[in-house]
Amino acid sequence: MSAPEFSRTVRIDTLGNEARHISIGADEAERTALAHRFGLEAIDHLSAEIDIRRSGDEVRASGTLKAEVTQSCVASGAPVPEEVEERFDIVFRPQPARASEEDEIELSGEELDVVFYDGAAIDIGEAVAETMSLSLEPYPRAPDADAILKEAGVKSEEEAKADSSPFAMLRDKLKPGS
Repeated sequence: MSAPEFSRTVRIDTLGNEARHISIGADEAERTALAHRFGLEAIDHLSAEIDIRRSGDEVRASGTLKAEVTQSCVASGAPVPEEVEERFDIVFRPQPARASEEDEIELSGEELDVVFYDGAAIDIGEAVAETMSLSLEPYPRAPDADAILKEAGVKSEEEAKADSSPFAMLRDKLKPGS
């Protein structure tokens, strides 16, 4: 596996119980590489303000990420700009010892923002990049998407439901002029 595009490692032995504030930002090359990885047209800005602290082997990073991205409209392919401002709270834990590759690690709902690390450092940059990716609109639509779809003959959800109704045939037979 290659190194993450936006790697900002923090050595665990430099952290204590008191929060340390750090600011990180992606440069142009990092943003370009991340945009490619996440299938985005562009990332014009990516930064985060983070408070990070350690308790034993566990590290907690909380803060806010800000990003300006451009995605492609799912209907037309047109560029769709999006601004992201997302709060996050991520817990880094040591990689659990596993008996075999087939063993699964189950996390409860409260543990969904857990990242496992292996070694003496965590990569807060990679965690921020992944959080940004998960925060994006999954189906971006340009303002004119509905008109483009209609022009292409694609029915709206309401039209499709009405046409697939068991009463659609009866409705069509009762129309004047049928």
